[in-house]
Amino acid sequence: MTDPNAASRPVQAVVLAGGQGSRLRPYTDDRPKPMVEIPGTGTPIIGHQLAWLAEEGVTDVVVSCGHLAEVLQEWLESADLPVSVTTVVESEPLGRGGGLKYAAKHLPHPDRPWYATNGDIWTRFSLREMADFHTERDAVATLALARPRIPWGAVETDDFGHITDFIESPPTAYGINAGVYVFSPEFADLLPALGDHERSTFPRLARERRLAGYPIPQGAYWRAIDTAKDLTEAAKELAALGR
Repeated sequence: MTDPNAASRPVQAVVLAGGQGSRLRPYTDDRPKPMVEIPGTGTPIIGHQLAWLAEEGVTDVVVSCGHLAEVLQEWLESADLPVSVTTVVESEPLGRGGGLKYAAKHLPHPDRPWYATNGDIWTRFSLREMADFHTERDAVATLALARPRIPWGAVETDDFGHITDFIESPPTAYGINAGVYVFSPEFADLLPALGDHERSTFPRLARERRLAGYPIPQGAYWRAIDTAKDLTEAAKELAALGR
């Protein structure tokens, strides 16, 4: 049976892979952050991302490089990749919004929607469902929203102040920007050439009710790899999941 939503889903994506990853040192002394391997997997973060994008119907990816770009480019050129990859390097720092705008110029289908993801995200959920959510809400941009667990135990109380329960590392009550996006074709024109889109483009779209937030389904895996502890925790979590 033909899927009526297939034509509106992205087949192209941008991966922002230019961060220095200073909090991941010494792992990032000789490689960019997306090239750090999660222990036990034998594959760098970006390798997992490209595999996930391919599983979700993406055929073309633009990788925006920066810090130690040549290391990432060398790996991309030598690896057996499931998607067609183009790399771009900013001649000067453009900020997150400017970097997205510059990378988007190299997408093969400028008149079609596109995904984007930060290069330090390790996740698995249905991008197809997120794309359908984006279309249904007629959004210009849709952010995936994660609810990571807080690192402390929480205490529940009743209305009178009696403690009723202790909860170990519960999910945060608020959704956070998970670093995964769906963008309509016109989004690239709204981005700043220099600077941060989260302080300009996103607030504007929110005021106009053209910005949507897609909650990552409960039970789906998501983690931002920011520190050495994140690497260790990700390895434990993935081992428990059998991945």
